[in-house]
Amino acid sequence: MDANRIRHTVAFRLRHGAGSAEEASFLAEAASLAAIQGVEAFEILRQVGEKNDFDYGISMEFADRAAYQGYNEHPAHVRFVQERWLPEVADFLEIDYAAR
Repeated sequence: MDANRIRHTVAFRLRHGAGSAEEASFLAEAASLAAIQGVEAFEILRQVGEKNDFDYGISMEFADRAAYQGYNEHPAHVRFVQERWLPEVADFLEIDYAAR
């Protein structure tokens, strides 16, 4: 990974039951974040290990800090966080990486 690139990751657990319509709706809307300019290598992942209580992960990459900042400030991302993430996510861990 290029030293300027940023990999933004978040592991999370929803308040919704597994397999519920609410869970599917949340994940579908989360997937729409991939369309924001600057987002690359977007993935929604299901957690399969037993070492934590998280159920899902989202991972995406950005070419540089400017692209990452643009994503954070994008109206679609801000709206998703306010309208979906904050009320529907029970717990999460966010980690951003850059190459050494």
